[in-house]
Amino acid sequence: MLSSLSNMISLISHTADRLGTITFHVHYVTISRSCPPCIRHPSEISLPVSRRDLSLEASSQPTQHSNSNTNMEAVTNVVNNVVDAVKGERSSMTSDGFAKPKDFASQSQWGKVVGIEDKMNPLPEFIHMEDNYELYKPAGKLEGKVAIITGGDSGIGRAVAVMYAMEGADVAIGYLPEEQVDAEVTKQHVTKYGRRCLLLPYDIRIEENCKKSVDETLATFGKIDILVNNASVMYDQESITDITTEQFDRTIKTNIYGTFWMTKYTVPHLKKGASIIQTTSQVAYQGPPTLLDYTMTKSAMLGLTRSLSNQLISKGIRVNSVAPGPVWTPLQPAAMTREKLDKWHESSKAPIGRVGQPSELGPAYVLLASADGSFISGQTIHVNGGTVLNG
Repeated sequence: MLSSLSNMISLISHTADRLGTITFHVHYVTISRSCPPCIRHPSEISLPVSRRDLSLEASSQPTQHSNSNTNMEAVTNVVNNVVDAVKGERSSMTSDGFAKPKDFASQSQWGKVVGIEDKMNPLPEFIHMEDNYELYKPAGKLEGKVAIITGGDSGIGRAVAVMYAMEGADVAIGYLPEEQVDAEVTKQHVTKYGRRCLLLPYDIRIEENCKKSVDETLATFGKIDILVNNASVMYDQESITDITTEQFDRTIKTNIYGTFWMTKYTVPHLKKGASIIQTTSQVAYQGPPTLLDYTMTKSAMLGLTRSLSNQLISKGIRVNSVAPGPVWTPLQPAAMTREKLDKWHESSKAPIGRVGQPSELGPAYVLLASADGSFISGQTIHVNGGTVLNG
């Protein structure tokens, strides 16, 4: 990020005499200190400093070389100050620019059906850029494609939706009506990249809603190339005796029934080269004692991935899974009390030394949806910060 700013300064200086007026904009829009910067639009640079906009205009006359140099020095000084501020803000982060356990505020959305990303502190990041880490670079890998992403309003689903849009795909995102505020943010970022975003505010525990989601996507875009079954709920309980029938029913129907029905109604419309992707979890391999019903559903998704791949591969349709490790998404504050969530950041951090961000999951979904993954089916990609798992 910092090297990119320096390159921009050099470019401005180099062209100052040739251009009559130079306008340089730096937009500070990141919500919290520990959320790394994001490019929101090709003409904007977003840095994690504060909620404010800085517009700096330097005017130079081609015939007045000395004035041009003076103005460009002013531009350089201001941007250097920005860089220094960013360095200071990142001093509390890990060396790779991601937040450490102590950077997360004490919080919980326990008791809510689903977590809301807009209420999280810090906000999960869906695009990442750091000094030594290039921003995700799209290459038109999904140009002209259409994707349905359940749970696409927030967390991993938002990262997938935005990266798919960056790669050229139109997206339809499914979510619950309670998550409307998050869905609108995702739509805003998808459309910034020139792609269309269809909002599907339906509860996928109801079969008719799954069919409606598929039908509306077809009516809007005319086809479906990619299905990402990402929507899930998760609730932490110490004992099987603490799991109510109501909780069990919601978990099973959201995570399994919803996935099954979305797949059932999408498959007839998929053509050769299409892709289905499940969001499973490393819990399916580890069996954490306090996530019993959630683990059951994620194990079921692995079975679906393998069996459905064998069923559809002869038609040229690939089916795969991504198994995230501990990742900062709305699942966590909705699943745990404040006390448990405070401990989770330390006790559940990956071998890499922290929990992950949705931005680190998105590229795996791009791989599996694109031609780059043309020889991958029936498989699970583990994106978990270094936990070694078999399967």
